[in-house]
Amino acid sequence: MTDLTLYHNPRCSKSRSALQILEERGLTPTIVRYLETPPSADELTALLRKLDMPARSLLRTGEEEYKALNLADATLTEQQLIDAMAANPKLIERPILIAGDRAIVGRPPERVLEILA
Repeated sequence: MTDLTLYHNPRCSKSRSALQILEERGLTPTIVRYLETPPSADELTALLRKLDMPARSLLRTGEEEYKALNLADATLTEQQLIDAMAANPKLIERPILIAGDRAIVGRPPERVLEILA
């Protein structure tokens, strides 16, 4: 089995559910508490490649920072959005499970199982 890494926020019910789903299957991912140890812009770029999605799709649009930083502005570049998430990790959707060169956002939490098959 490929090493698993879970970008996790223990205060988030979806994140806790995703971890529980994995643990119930005997899997113990490496936990990254991304609010405490935020990924760098380069790490986010690599993560987005694994997710196969643009930065805008990983943004939590309901966060105050999203509004304060005017991230709805369609003229912002991919790099500007990545930099905003690196500086404000609350903006990063969660949970994210990484398995080798693939990753998935666990919304709903059961989606984490999709990359384990």
